[in-house]
Amino acid sequence: MFGCLVAGRLVQTDAVQVASDKFVFNLADFENVNHVVVFMLGTVPFPAGMGGAVYFSFPDPSSGAPVWQLLGFITNDKPSAIFKISGLKAGEGGAHPFGVMASVSPSVAQVGLSVEALDQLAQQIPVSSAAVSTVDTFMQFTQKMLDSLYNFASSFALSQAQMTPNPTETFIPSSCILRWYENFQRRMAQNPNFWKS
Repeated sequence: MFGCLVAGRLVQTDAVQVASDKFVFNLADFENVNHVVVFMLGTVPFPAGMGGAVYFSFPDPSSGAPVWQLLGFITNDKPSAIFKISGLKAGEGGAHPFGVMASVSPSVAQVGLSVEALDQLAQQIPVSSAAVSTVDTFMQFTQKMLDSLYNFASSFALSQAQMTPNPTETFIPSSCILRWYENFQRRMAQNPNFWKS
């Protein structure tokens, strides 16, 4: 019914059913995982009016017991979701529907799915650090590229005293690149889609 995907690993479809409406994936070596994708396999839909709350649990550093955090949810209309788990803090958890479960191992985390009513899912508040950035990936690439260009160009900066005449080189004042860069950042902040027009 469900699948779990971590970059660089095989897809997991072997969720352990711990109750009639609760499923758990074991996630070994979770310290090296940044994101988790949870999805429906398409074989069995949720019952009408139901969806799946997605939780993540770290083994508590002091007791070793699992501490659950709500990441979000999936539904028949939204059958997959990606969650950032690298920013979650071990030991900080909240209410969860999984009851008392024994921890598998200190190096194994768990991704849990709880089948719940859609109106109940809408009222739950996931941990904010699990949300994946909705900023356009091209915009992120552009920002990083410009940061890199500015830093690279600045590494060649010379003072007026250090400059020697060279007829084959054209020098551009770094202040003009900085002004252009600041103007670009300002325009991006005011209208993130300006570069599409």
